[in-house]
Amino acid sequence: MDQSLRDLGDYIAAALPNEVARIEVSHGELVLSGHRGAIVKIMTFLRDDTNCQFKMLVDISGVDYPERDERFEVVYNLLSLKLNLRVRVKLSTGESAPVPSITPVFSAAGWYEREAWDLYGILFDDHPDLRRILTDYGFEGHPFRKDFPLTGYVEVRYDEEQKRVVYEPVKLTQEFRTFDFLSPWEGMTIDRILPGDEKAIEDDAGKDGGKGQGAG
Repeated sequence: MDQSLRDLGDYIAAALPNEVARIEVSHGELVLSGHRGAIVKIMTFLRDDTNCQFKMLVDISGVDYPERDERFEVVYNLLSLKLNLRVRVKLSTGESAPVPSITPVFSAAGWYEREAWDLYGILFDDHPDLRRILTDYGFEGHPFRKDFPLTGYVEVRYDEEQKRVVYEPVKLTQEFRTFDFLSPWEGMTIDRILPGDEKAIEDDAGKDGGKGQGAG
């Protein structure tokens, strides 16, 4: 299987030398790294070429690497029912650099690109309807970014007096606490016993003392 994927990868690389930057076989899957501006051409080739026939767009997802200059990766997963093969296409982009929409190639990409925009803030150029799809229209920020706070910025509740849903700034009932990530038992010492454990400690001490007297 790996050899057939390598052969297919070599074929794609030869057909798209200026569009595909790198091809590798990783974990039994063919992975293409493409240039952002060429994604429509790459997808069209993978769909229509007789040696590829990746006619099913399985999904599109985003990955956030805040330490990179272009912090986002957009990942496309395609399936060829004819060849019984999968291919993964990746490209990099930044917060303000739009990615060409592939909705003209795969109509199913419309909702996937909306999801990537909603959760990561990845822009898609020429998308027919780029708006939020999972969060509310008034939602602030993009919740799958690594720097998005776990608590969010606002909380939503139903106000009985106003008879409608209202948005309010997050109000924590307590400050954040720092945990040492020890198990409950690792953190326990004789000075940090739980209420009720005194009896068990005394019993253990008595048993050890009895054994010592018998041995003498």
